[in-house]
Amino acid sequence: MSDAVRSRERLPIPDEVGPPATALDARDQRFEPVRPVRPPESAPNVVVVLIDDMGFGAPSAFGGPCRMPTAERLADGGLRYSRFHVTAICSPTRQALLTGRNHHSVGMGVTTEMASAAPGYNGIRPRSAATLAQVLRGNGYNTAAFGKWHQTPARDVSAAGPFDRWPTGEGFEKFYGFLCAEMNHWYPLLFDGTTPLEPARRPEDGYHLSEDLVDHAIDWVRDQRSLKPDHPFFVYLPFGATHAPYHVPREYRDKYRGAFDHGWDRQREITLQRQKELGVVPEDAELAPWAEGVPHWDELSATEQRAAASLMELYAGFAEHTDDQVGRLVDALEELDALDDTLFIYILGDNGASAEGGLGGTLNEHRFASGIPDSAEFILDNADALGDATTHAHYPVGWALAMNTPYQWTKQVASHFGGTRDGMVVHWPRGIAERGGIRHQFHHVIDVVPTVLEAAGIPHPVEVDGVAQKPIEGTSMLYSFNDADAPDRHRLQYFEMVGNRGIYHDGWMAVTRHGTPWEMVQGEQRRYFDDDEWELYDTSVDWTQARDISAEHPGKLNELKQLFLVEAGRYGVFPLDDRMTERENPKEAGRLDLMGERRSITFHAGAKRLTEETAPNVKNRSHRFTAEVETGGGADGVIIAQGGRFGGWSVYFHEGRLCYAYNYFGLDVHTARARAPLAPGRHEIRVDFAYHGGGVGRGGDVTLHVDGEQVGEVVVPKTIPYYFAFDETFDIGVDRATPVTDDYPVADNAFTGELRWVRVDLGDDLHDAADERARFKAAHD
Repeated sequence: MSDAVRSRERLPIPDEVGPPATALDARDQRFEPVRPVRPPESAPNVVVVLIDDMGFGAPSAFGGPCRMPTAERLADGGLRYSRFHVTAICSPTRQALLTGRNHHSVGMGVTTEMASAAPGYNGIRPRSAATLAQVLRGNGYNTAAFGKWHQTPARDVSAAGPFDRWPTGEGFEKFYGFLCAEMNHWYPLLFDGTTPLEPARRPEDGYHLSEDLVDHAIDWVRDQRSLKPDHPFFVYLPFGATHAPYHVPREYRDKYRGAFDHGWDRQREITLQRQKELGVVPEDAELAPWAEGVPHWDELSATEQRAAASLMELYAGFAEHTDDQVGRLVDALEELDALDDTLFIYILGDNGASAEGGLGGTLNEHRFASGIPDSAEFILDNADALGDATTHAHYPVGWALAMNTPYQWTKQVASHFGGTRDGMVVHWPRGIAERGGIRHQFHHVIDVVPTVLEAAGIPHPVEVDGVAQKPIEGTSMLYSFNDADAPDRHRLQYFEMVGNRGIYHDGWMAVTRHGTPWEMVQGEQRRYFDDDEWELYDTSVDWTQARDISAEHPGKLNELKQLFLVEAGRYGVFPLDDRMTERENPKEAGRLDLMGERRSITFHAGAKRLTEETAPNVKNRSHRFTAEVETGGGADGVIIAQGGRFGGWSVYFHEGRLCYAYNYFGLDVHTARARAPLAPGRHEIRVDFAYHGGGVGRGGDVTLHVDGEQVGEVVVPKTIPYYFAFDETFDIGVDRATPVTDDYPVADNAFTGELRWVRVDLGDDLHDAADERARFKAAHD
């Protein structure tokens, strides 16, 4: 059966059925070889690049201060989309991007680490919503993903799987990257398919994660072109950059030295002028109102200004470095004579710029997320280290607002364009006649899948792997590729994230902001959704949502509010859930946890690294670590550890002595050491942590034991209440990525003796974060 008559409506496409054997001797009958499924003859290669945590007003291709020459190059040879929208936070955007459905429709109302049991928020893609990779692969494309995934249910990210919702289970034949929210770019913890690995090279060898991802992408594409030169491929390249931590080679940071001394207020004015010159906003566009409670630049002290400027310099260098890596991929495609026939979609942000560094910025975003800000003096004391492996930096809210110029608000805030509008570049010389064009049609991330399928001549399947498929909810953008004046086809779109809501219809937009994104730890006072105040904008004349006209048009506002209820009900938005940091606790969120109610877990010496969601939860409770070890004397190295330089704990040997270290957000390290080295032979070691109780984040008494005898102790006055790290793991026999303590080196810290087993026992005094989070916040104000 030829490809021309094969039905692509149901995947997988059935195998060809050849003629039956009619001869006894093979010499008397000829057969045609079984031919693999091929895409339609004119189907292009597809590359989708996604930048993390970048606002509309950051990249130079859209008027921003971060030099991104590759984005400019592709835009000058293709199209800029000025009204492209995302979901306001990472996992939901990624799930919507790859399925063509709204994020609640595919279970991703919020990030995987915050999933609950509610259908729109459970973090589980329904099988009725196949991914773009599944559809393209089922039609004969070769498929690969490199970078940040952040769509696998948190409980599934372990050696026990299941692996059906890992990238290789969702249509990608090749995956090289990481599954969590963020990653250390100097010492990443990666997967090749489903196999965990750490890069062989180190920062001192010139290693950087973004460069590594592109190296692998280029190698894969070269292999495809060498072995199947006439066969199209799909590359998905979602960077961990420019999400915190801002890790970048020093020379990129130093390029921007002094570039932001004029401050964020002036930067907004400069950016808006450039945007008007580029034509990505109209000449009458206004700067949207400044967020209440955020200081203007001239209200900062000189020290605060220099600290803030240094963090913005770091971010800009990070952005330019990332774009340079995209440039290497573009160059490789050009060298392979593949660029002209590649539909290249470059999305400059999975949400608006992030305000999660707080009003002053931070050198450790996990610290700030637990209510502990860094002073400007502290940031400047460490300014020379910015961008290296000892920092986990994030810029202040003021820069996030400036990077979303000319719009209001930031990441998380789905009600306003500062959280949802990002620049997008489309480059496809064979399919787009205009060079350097601008498209002002309203579009959304769910429009990418139908665009790619229409460009490839592939129908959306009605069935995949025997499962009937939900309709695509996006609208193809292909109609606009060669018609700048085409009327909008995506005319209605709801927005929602952690209670922030909006509804767009034919230029009108009603919105209500429910929360403040840099208030990561909620107080005791509950916010009720019915108390939220709605605003109304006519974006056909007010491009930037600068003028609230709800008082002048109460009827239109009520009409749109009702429309939001209809759309929210249709796509699974209810019940609304505004919990943030506390929802990272599976028990509080109401989602299944790999460890469940188990209170005792035994690991063997070769156990693989575990994420925080799959590891035993030792926070806010008493616990015990017991291990059997054998050594010939002079033991060194790690027995069991969780987290790293920016927060965590470790049981280890140093100079032959049993030790325990608790790293409190990188601010203090409290260490217990045995009074004597361990004698040669087999021993049982034990570390008891007796939690003080009375709230979350309280202290505990630590005692060390060897063969039942107490040999050391320390008091840990405060502990980490909510989360050790997204980018570090729970490890047996080694401390991967960054070290918890300077008593042992990075990576090269495996236990030198024989580790037979390790058991973790959890106390029954787990304290409920929901009851105590406000008191914890107050204790650190």
